[in-house]
Amino acid sequence: MFSPEGPTTRELAVQALSSVERGYDLLAPKFDHTPFRTPAPVLDAVAKALAPLGPFEDGLDLCCGTGAGLPVLDGLCRRSVTGVDFSAGMLDVARRGQGAEVALVRADARALPFTAAFDLVVSFGAFGHFLPRELPGLFTQVHSALRPGGRFAFPVLAPPRPSSPAYWMLLAFDAVMRVRNAVWRPPFVMYYRAFRLGDVRRELELAGFTVELQPLPEFGTRADGSPRARLVTALRAPVNS
Repeated sequence: MFSPEGPTTRELAVQALSSVERGYDLLAPKFDHTPFRTPAPVLDAVAKALAPLGPFEDGLDLCCGTGAGLPVLDGLCRRSVTGVDFSAGMLDVARRGQGAEVALVRADARALPFTAAFDLVVSFGAFGHFLPRELPGLFTQVHSALRPGGRFAFPVLAPPRPSSPAYWMLLAFDAVMRVRNAVWRPPFVMYYRAFRLGDVRRELELAGFTVELQPLPEFGTRADGSPRARLVTALRAPVNS
């Protein structure tokens, strides 16, 4: 799973026994050498799908980590690009790879320091760090950070079938994390199967968004014809609607 430049088993164990924030501070220098970094094909597919919906003026990468998604915004937004994350270590790495025109802000996504500041908010692979009960507050924060007519977009992958090894691997991972969090403090919130598309769509709509699902054709379809990946686009209603 990891390149020689990636974290050792011991480093991963130390991270897993830390808080989410401290764990990512520790992992940050080697994060881009792990499978956790959003792959370029996903970033490219999202950029391609969002391009016809623009142009956008100001963009925010929510939970930007080491900055993999910031170039997507840079290609879509004409005025400014901002990344927000609560790990100082991850932001330090992101800062090395970005120009001075990109603003990086340390903040919790559940308490964003922005109001009506962006036309586009994107996020890549961060939602496993939020418990289902936290989604209403998170989506309300994003709604407030967007201007009327702004969009919140993120890719979602189709869950693996119970007949596939990946299904049981993710199930086992979540089970291990639940046991870990039951017996060890501080908790490390990371669950692969807690972010269910139906629940997410409902919570987005309750937060005031109009939600659209767009297939990402680059990833093909499953045996039943359903897309392997979709782009969720949540629209904050324009003022005149």
